[in-house]
Amino acid sequence: MLARAPSPARLPMQLIHDHLHRWNDSLPRIPLAVDRLTLTKRRWRGTATDGREFGFDLAHPLAEGDVFFQSETALYQLAQKPEPVLEIALSQAADDAARLGWKIGNLHFPLEAATGVIRVADDPALRQLFEREGWKYTATERVFHPLHGGHSHGHAHD
Repeated sequence: MLARAPSPARLPMQLIHDHLHRWNDSLPRIPLAVDRLTLTKRRWRGTATDGREFGFDLAHPLAEGDVFFQSETALYQLAQKPEPVLEIALSQAADDAARLGWKIGNLHFPLEAATGVIRVADDPALRQLFEREGWKYTATERVFHPLHGGHSHGHAHD
């Protein structure tokens, strides 16, 4: 009787300490979906879409899109989950955009400046601010990349 290779779900959990710096780009990519707040952590666990389990014990947090593991048959890559956000379309007036950014920042909420919009996490305090100021907004779901939510870990990537 031939021995079958274990499925990814039965493989031992892989411990990850950093993202990969080099990988075989011809391999298919398997996502591990993770929320934005988990991505800010150094220690956490996750399961890729094929069932393979990973433990993360990191010197620095990873980011969406980071390739963190390579098997013989696939690359494993972080995929940040969309979350509820509010978007305000920016007018041409720079003072309006500055006032909007200042008022959001005054409430200590992170924001994302995307092409033509300011994006913030959906929160009742922000909805109240926007309604009080008469600013039209759209509630939607997007991958949220706040300006100060990124990471820098001090080394160059190839």
